[in-house]
Amino acid sequence: MTSYRIALLPGDGIGPECMDATRIVLDRLITETTGLDLTFTSHHAGAELYRETGETLPQSVLQDCLDADAVLLSAIGLPDVRHPDGTEVQPTMMVGLRRALGVHSAVRPVKLYPGVPGVLRDAGPGIDFIVIRENLEGLFASFGGGSRVGDEVVTDTMVVTRKGTSQVSDFAFRLAQRRNGRPRDGKKMVTCVDKANVFRSLAFFRKVFFDVAENYPDIHSDAVYVDAMSLYMVQNPWDFDVLVMENQFGDILSDLGAGLVGGLGLGPSAEIGEHHALFQPSHGTAPQLAGKNVANPLATILSAAMMLDWLGDKHDNTVCLNAAVTLENAVAQVLRERQVRTPDMGGNASTTEVAEAVAAALSAAASSTATSSATSL
Repeated sequence: MTSYRIALLPGDGIGPECMDATRIVLDRLITETTGLDLTFTSHHAGAELYRETGETLPQSVLQDCLDADAVLLSAIGLPDVRHPDGTEVQPTMMVGLRRALGVHSAVRPVKLYPGVPGVLRDAGPGIDFIVIRENLEGLFASFGGGSRVGDEVVTDTMVVTRKGTSQVSDFAFRLAQRRNGRPRDGKKMVTCVDKANVFRSLAFFRKVFFDVAENYPDIHSDAVYVDAMSLYMVQNPWDFDVLVMENQFGDILSDLGAGLVGGLGLGPSAEIGEHHALFQPSHGTAPQLAGKNVANPLATILSAAMMLDWLGDKHDNTVCLNAAVTLENAVAQVLRERQVRTPDMGGNASTTEVAEAVAAALSAAASSTATSSATSL
């Protein structure tokens, strides 16, 4: 048995409630899964900590994130907690954490689960694609930089390197190899999303993408301009499998994708590097909901499933890989049954009740497996 230590960052607003709900589910999954050994360390970090101490991410917390096998974060930031220059403290923490961990590929699944209402519910063969944003470069590379001349001129610089683009493109193709292809016909494909007709930086991004594509002749590759992709994602999302793009484009299109499949409450994410990985829901802290036990915890729970999948893939651990599938299936079952839903999905269940429903689905699945195994003997 291999033990993995997870650094937990519950964060701000609804973050602690969603993290508590996720712990209910993970603790049940550990109990029901032979050989799954996870331990946790939890740390105070984010906007509330900044309000109290003047820092968002203490060095000791950052070091534990670097030493852990994975980091699971809930939600960080509060709109009224700002630096003296008026900017929110959340970007300082998140960009700093990403840079320290070296997580170059941000992965945002866009998947429409049975039972989830949506305007495209019955319009095609299903929605199941991945948005991958380069996570350290692009326009976000100007964070903390840029230039300002008085009150007249401000500039930010987009940065695209061969190394960064190669890393995220290679990750996209390797992920496509593990998937079942696009819903329309099962074709495995990676699409570069850019604005190569206007910007030299993004023309270079496309060039490097196709250089990497040559290493994956089994995966179809193509390219689409970002403005066209914002149309295609709404008109025919089942035509796509894996999309890879610059940081800012990915930040925007991944939220559009979440809107197609039930909202940010169902939007998990992973940020992957060569040695470290960070997992978090794609939603914000929703301070207006904090303390009411009504926030949707499923994005955080699904992020935990992505964490288990990454641990399994990295360490060739079938227990973690199977646990990831089991956890996602339990979430899918709760959604399919349409009985336990938080208000954002039209229900009246609490955050805790949703977590308990997913945990119950895990136990039922474990019981069914044990009965089946006993019968087969």
